[in-house]
Amino acid sequence: MQTGRQGHQEHVASYYAATRNDHRQWPELSGELDADVCVIGGGFTGLNTAINLAQAGYKVVLLEANRIGWGASGRNGGQLIRGIGHDTSQFARYIGEEGVRELDRMGIEAVQLVRDRVERFDIDCDLTWGYCDLATKARHLKGFEEDAQHLANLGYEHELTLVAREDIHTVVGSDRYIGGMIDMGSGHLHPLNLALGEARAAASLGVALFEHSRVTHIDYGERVEVTTAHGRVSSDYLVIGCNAYLNELNPELGGKVLPAGSYILATQVLEKRLRQRLLPQNMAVCDQNVALDYYRLSADGRLLFGGACNYSGRDPRDIKAFMLPKLLRVFPELAGTAIEFQWGGMIGIGANRLPQIGRLADHPNVFYAQAYSGHGLNATHMAGKLVAEAIKGESRGFDLFSRVPHMTFPGGPALRSPLLALGMLWHRMKDLL
Repeated sequence: MQTGRQGHQEHVASYYAATRNDHRQWPELSGELDADVCVIGGGFTGLNTAINLAQAGYKVVLLEANRIGWGASGRNGGQLIRGIGHDTSQFARYIGEEGVRELDRMGIEAVQLVRDRVERFDIDCDLTWGYCDLATKARHLKGFEEDAQHLANLGYEHELTLVAREDIHTVVGSDRYIGGMIDMGSGHLHPLNLALGEARAAASLGVALFEHSRVTHIDYGERVEVTTAHGRVSSDYLVIGCNAYLNELNPELGGKVLPAGSYILATQVLEKRLRQRLLPQNMAVCDQNVALDYYRLSADGRLLFGGACNYSGRDPRDIKAFMLPKLLRVFPELAGTAIEFQWGGMIGIGANRLPQIGRLADHPNVFYAQAYSGHGLNATHMAGKLVAEAIKGESRGFDLFSRVPHMTFPGGPALRSPLLALGMLWHRMKDLL
């Protein structure tokens, strides 16, 4: 991630940072370098673009303002879930019905890309298969039935199981839910260790990685000049993969993505019998509400509980005080259980919830990918593939995304968050109906 507000959550150590399995540090950029491609952002977007390009023989330099995986890539819920975008049928007027089906197929392929990356480079990131969507309302159950049929029509290869109310306790030990849908083609993992493994993979392929190398200026042109505090990179192509941490590095892109806060608690290590009661099948789970809850068990037996997407632009003073009532509504028996980690970060939200993947109209050698709207773990890997293909001249999937227009949030940086917060309040009120 390139830049970021230095809010409360930026300074709180996450469970992932405490359990990272690679402590190497990459150097800061110093001096001048020449490359085929310069990538800004050391999260999943940048790392996977770099890997794909390096595999094709391109000379790639990657610049990260903080440390590899510092942003959402290394702080998210670790849920690897099929799908790209929200209600993809709305984009048929731009890309046609077949284009929509292709987007949906890419949403399935994106998970396979992560699976392949982990296997190809032997990345130790606690990858575990099994995920369940949870219903709190009858309309959610109807939606699951429709999703299952749609996935069957797409040729989805993994096991899907609709779970009735009387059986939901075989998935989650809470009385809050009336059913669910199990997907054995989705799962969960340690996201920071995945990012660190992908950084090692990129380096092994010849990518030059630099940390603590914040980009301060970009000169656009036939060759792009990217400047940091102590260095400069000249390249034929530029890829901007900063997402919610872009800020004003490129105002055109920054106006189309809104940073929204999401927060996670990690309990102490739970006794095995308790873990088996809370999540008997060790699945990642997520409800269907706008202000959703998502949670899972870590490899060492903690409950990682997240949610409360905050569109106000302000972080809670105390993440634990903000999140613990939500956790206890799901698992009241955890009252008194120690919370050993609390953290948060920014996810990038776009107005239509489809990832923004394209190139700058005035600078066709500048590519970008952002606004994953909470589905970034898989969608970033697809974005890296598509951007690399476009640079290589193979751009069918890239062209589908780039044909969908994206609204600039009104009001400038000062008003974007309050305006969206009002809009999301309406959707949350609908959740209560």
